[in-house]
Amino acid sequence: MELMTQEPSQKHKRRHYLMLVLALFGSCMMINDGILTPAISVLSASKGVERSLSDVLSKFYTSNKTELHVEKYVAVPSACAVQILLFTIQRCGTDKIGFLFAPVINSWLLFISGIGTYNIYRWNPEIIRAFSPAYMYRFMKNIHKHRWGSLGSVLLCIAGSEAMFADLGHFSKRSVAITFSCFVYPALVLSYAGQAAYISKNWRSKDFNHLLTSIPKHFRHAYVILSLLASAVGSQATITASFSIINQCLALGCFPRVKVIHTSEKIRGQVYIPDINWFLMILSLAVTVGFDDIKNIGYVTGMAVISGILITTCLMSLVIALYWEKSPALAVCFLVSFGFIEVVYLSACLCNFHLGSWYIILLSAMSLTVMLAWYYGTVKKYKFNLENRVSTEWLAGLGPGLGISRVPGIGFTHTDIVTGIPSFFSHFVTNIPAFHQILIFVSFKPMPLPYVAPEQRFLIGRVGSREHGIFRCIVRYGYRDHVRDTYDFEDEIISSIGEFISLEKHSYEDPTPTNGRMLVVGNTGSEGNALLVASTSCSIEVEPGKASCMAAATAASKKRKKVRFILPPEDVPNMEASVREELQKLVDARESGMTYILGKSHIVARKGSNPLKRFLIQVYVFLEKNSREPPLGLHIPQAALVEVGMISTI
Repeated sequence: MELMTQEPSQKHKRRHYLMLVLALFGSCMMINDGILTPAISVLSASKGVERSLSDVLSKFYTSNKTELHVEKYVAVPSACAVQILLFTIQRCGTDKIGFLFAPVINSWLLFISGIGTYNIYRWNPEIIRAFSPAYMYRFMKNIHKHRWGSLGSVLLCIAGSEAMFADLGHFSKRSVAITFSCFVYPALVLSYAGQAAYISKNWRSKDFNHLLTSIPKHFRHAYVILSLLASAVGSQATITASFSIINQCLALGCFPRVKVIHTSEKIRGQVYIPDINWFLMILSLAVTVGFDDIKNIGYVTGMAVISGILITTCLMSLVIALYWEKSPALAVCFLVSFGFIEVVYLSACLCNFHLGSWYIILLSAMSLTVMLAWYYGTVKKYKFNLENRVSTEWLAGLGPGLGISRVPGIGFTHTDIVTGIPSFFSHFVTNIPAFHQILIFVSFKPMPLPYVAPEQRFLIGRVGSREHGIFRCIVRYGYRDHVRDTYDFEDEIISSIGEFISLEKHSYEDPTPTNGRMLVVGNTGSEGNALLVASTSCSIEVEPGKASCMAAATAASKKRKKVRFILPPEDVPNMEASVREELQKLVDARESGMTYILGKSHIVARKGSNPLKRFLIQVYVFLEKNSREPPLGLHIPQAALVEVGMISTI
């Protein structure tokens, strides 16, 4: 989806949205795999448990009624129980439970490859000739509707392979490529060839599970246990791949806000999303109970797999032409060569649309609507705020001559933009002509690192000249940092601004402060040279006479003040009188209290907008009201919070 930000796509708006829809639709198919794979794999393994249990009971009971009773009440409940257990342990993360995967998968692949080799040798060694493309040609030559529809079932042989490559955040690219080419693929080929050899000599059998019946009786119980464990591990891969896809959509602003937990300090892609985990579990259980038939679930899974592969081929051709800057003819050849085969399988899946494939279309349409609506609303809101921001000169030019008052204290203003003044703050000042003695615009910027060192965390700069007392602070944090949850976060910013004031003249060649220039200032705490931490201050109640919301919020913030800043001794070298004076103003403002000013915009569609635009905006408004609140970065008490509401007409 990074191609959406490239220059060629920006020149053509329709192509930009086409690429966006394709990328999001492919993401929906990958998420659908996280729903369908646990359902079909665990249910299939449970059917094996059911069959094994029926064989055991048949030794003690000869009544057909008992056998039917077992087949009706064992498979689905056991499959649901395994799925619930599987989704419950997701909170542990791949980093903690991954040590179980390798022994299970290695044992499973070695087992089915050994059984496949045995079946080839016993039943039909000539099956090796089936690798010749001539048999595929004969199949296509003598095709008819029924056989064409059965072609869609072949897709289940490759189901799960796409999850390996979607799961690259959990494993390296080289390890996936080597493992798949040298171990996984040969094992699967031997297993399927062995099943084909068995079927070629037992094709009149109506048993649904040819793999189970082709296994010697002495090994069937081992197969049942291994298949159940392998189905859980295979399902784990698609579930974690769904988490990775959603995490990437979140980074691009294409998915509603959800809580993301990074389960590994070393590998960035290992994430766990609680909300999505339980959502996938509910839908997977609904598929298991609702369809109650492996064949119908197979039709749905095949449709999801081939749709995802076809979209990947289309996007890969765009990567070749736009990102790699290769010849368009090469991209077309790639698209035609692979796309033709995939379209053939897609048409076969469409023949079974009425048997269950419709479910994947319905599920994808709902997911795609959510993603497109969120992306559309997010982009429009950001553009509105960007277009309606005011210049820093406008704010710096406000003074007593225009009726603007400066209230004692510090005002923290959270904003997403890192240049200019946010529109909601200008709206606030226009209606309430006052702002604080010290004003700090705080923005957060995530970094692709687990942790950001304290000395690299804050970027501090001025807005306007020195006498205005307005600063901009960009907080950089890693995906494992908890900087947004600390109680003393505002003290860290104030301490860093004090360091910025003391270092400003020595860091710039030009002593005159220039708007836009910023310094990297670390969290030095009590070891800094600018401000020192004295002691914990006592609580101060709000004075009854203060009626304004800003004054009340400022005074209320005194109750949670934990530290008191003081200036260093006057004999500190290299500290000019002007620096000490400005630091004293900062300390006095800190003693007067702090207020947190946050913008909260509400978007509405402009009159006369087309129905599609109105629908997307309505869906976005609904999602915004029912999704998680945006992380504010500060542990803000309600008494010190001032929310500024604005209506964004788009």
